[in-house]
Amino acid sequence: MKFTDGNWLIREEFTLSTAVQAHDFTIADQKLTAYASTAPIHGRANTINGQLLTVQFHSPFPGVIGVKLVHFAGTVDQGPHFELAGGNGDHVQILENDDYAELKSGNLSVRVNKGAQWSVDFYRGSERITGSAFKSMAHVKENNGAVYMREELDLTVGEYVYGLGERFTSFTKNGQVVDIWNKDGGTSSEQAYKNIPFYITNKGYGVFVNDPGAVSFEVASEKVKKVQFSVPGESLEYFVIDGPEPKEVLNKYTALTGKPSLPPAWTFGLWLTTSFTTNYDEATVNSFVDGMAERDLPLHVFHFDCFWMREFHWTDFKWDERTFPDPEGMLKRLKEKGLKICVWINPYIAQRSALFEEGKKHGYLVKKPNGDVWQWNLWQPGMALVDFTNPDACEWFAGYLSDLVDMGVDSFKTDFGERIPTDVVYHDGSDPVKMHNYYTQLYNKVVFEVLEEKLGKNEAALFARSATAGGQKFPVHWGGDCYADYESMAESLRGGLSLGVSGFGFWSHDIGGFENTAPVDVFKRWLAFGLLSSHSRLHGSSSYRVPWAYDEEAVDVTRFFTKLKCRLMPYLFDTAVEATELGVPTMRAMFLEFPEDPASETIDRQYMLGDSVLVAPVFSKEGDAVYYLPEGKWTHLLTGETIEGGKWRKEKYDFFSLPLFVRPNSILVMGANDTKPDYDFAQDADVRLYQIEDGAQVFRKVRGVKGETELEIAVSREGSALRITAEGVGKPFSISLHGFGEAASVQGGGQLSADGSIEVSSFSSKTEIQVTLK
Repeated sequence: MKFTDGNWLIREEFTLSTAVQAHDFTIADQKLTAYASTAPIHGRANTINGQLLTVQFHSPFPGVIGVKLVHFAGTVDQGPHFELAGGNGDHVQILENDDYAELKSGNLSVRVNKGAQWSVDFYRGSERITGSAFKSMAHVKENNGAVYMREELDLTVGEYVYGLGERFTSFTKNGQVVDIWNKDGGTSSEQAYKNIPFYITNKGYGVFVNDPGAVSFEVASEKVKKVQFSVPGESLEYFVIDGPEPKEVLNKYTALTGKPSLPPAWTFGLWLTTSFTTNYDEATVNSFVDGMAERDLPLHVFHFDCFWMREFHWTDFKWDERTFPDPEGMLKRLKEKGLKICVWINPYIAQRSALFEEGKKHGYLVKKPNGDVWQWNLWQPGMALVDFTNPDACEWFAGYLSDLVDMGVDSFKTDFGERIPTDVVYHDGSDPVKMHNYYTQLYNKVVFEVLEEKLGKNEAALFARSATAGGQKFPVHWGGDCYADYESMAESLRGGLSLGVSGFGFWSHDIGGFENTAPVDVFKRWLAFGLLSSHSRLHGSSSYRVPWAYDEEAVDVTRFFTKLKCRLMPYLFDTAVEATELGVPTMRAMFLEFPEDPASETIDRQYMLGDSVLVAPVFSKEGDAVYYLPEGKWTHLLTGETIEGGKWRKEKYDFFSLPLFVRPNSILVMGANDTKPDYDFAQDADVRLYQIEDGAQVFRKVRGVKGETELEIAVSREGSALRITAEGVGKPFSISLHGFGEAASVQGGGQLSADGSIEVSSFSSKTEIQVTLK
């Protein structure tokens, strides 16, 4: 939201009262409070008929500093509020001297100038990383009576801004106006399903605006050397989060707002759906499922989209008996084929749904100010909205979900949650404007907790479209309605990378695009991208997405990449557990892994899958791929070719390959099973060592399907000597060397086999292997 008219003037419709001078300070309860006047105070007369802005500094964790800016403190706070963690502030240090007042938290500190001009400066040690300058903090009054609070934080030369949710615009947000307001806008516009008021920069810090409502960001747009953010009302709170590494920023941000939960291992397999408006019954579903099996295409989850329920009755949680006369038996038969089951839901209740009268009678639906049930005809005729601020409504909604789980449903696709009105009244009195974005959090939380209660911890998984800050606690999320072309494939990737640097660990997209039917080349290129994403789903709008609907080569491509993903599961699941522990996404923008490489700062057509595997999807029919390899010797996962990095490359790839490179100094564990994602990852694992350089020390864990550590591998190299340490449950595995020489001799717990690998048949709690390289 713009308030200024160029560099000098204020827009006619606004009046700004800005912080110009620190008057005095108080220190209490590990908090530093500054009182900023909006006009110079030269004497007592200047304290009359003026304004003070109260600016409080505090810290929930070391390296994180909160700033709360208040104009009028008497405003009623109706909520809702983000659920934030934090300590008691014992780590905080506060001091005052003649020049400034300072609050220090770990290596991050904030200083407030005591001189004639107001300024707030954030330091990492002795390095200033950002700050709020003279007249940046402001109370804003619009001519129509609306009020806002505004802040501006500095950007320096070469600084890029990322994040702010799942945004399909340019990956670097410099020059963009970003309004935090969830909308159902597809993937080809500036609108977003998942708006997160958090950004991170390549200078190693992040900023989280603690407001679930309509936060407006001007990212180097209104003022090109500042990020401005504003909120309606009389107060604004934000947190500056220091890394200094970008991954550590995400670690601290998710410590504040919530770590991603660990999805069950089966969710990483291939999902197939009925698609949206297609016709289907049990026979059709079985033709898909059996067709996959007959073609040796591993399938792990089957999803029933909207029309599992009768038209005009969404949502009533009742199988359409005309199409599915025996739903419980059908689900049992599908599960006997080894499948997990997902069904589509949304939080909207059509007037023809039996739940409408129930909800109306008991007060479970969102109401208008006059007491009427709020309704409209967009999406469903007479559609109402479940009021998740009412605990009884949550229990009512959850009860229907619980019945479906008892019937055999394993997961729910929690669609929508963005079309939330603001002219309504909530049960708990929440501010309806702030509830617009926050509604999705309550919705997904209710559904996730049903699955967790019924199936157990780390067995719950959604397929959610909308989210706000903290939504990472309820994975998985997917990118929404994209078109079936290369441009939408690329914009989907940008959205996923932006969501990943907004604290979300797991993300998916509709392989081949949702709208329209993809040309066969687009579908096959998208298959490689989709099956090298955190989660993988074949889904569309008006046509089936079974691979044989395209051509026989599409079947072969599906088989190839699905089996590859199953074999990658030991590595992927270790990465998934790391996402839950550190808040770092499984699909990582290049600058997260290579923050010191300037070339990585703006890359948005490739990513790191975990810390060791680079994926560059191919966005052309001809197979032309343009990608960048950071410095070091990289090894192609499929061909074994070794390439020197530090430059851009342009190559052609067929449909069975793409730039897929393993980073030097990596341990990549491949599993022994290529048919499913949930198996014993440690049993007969292929532990691959890539380009272990002299002096390097690298580590990798192999997890069980519940996330527990079953095998730890540590490797170090000195000259021609490799030292490998294995600790774990004693299951046999092999070690293979890639791209840096062969083993001349092996001593300790392993034996050199004829193919050059090192076989470890069994070991106790710890085994050390000494390898001499040729």
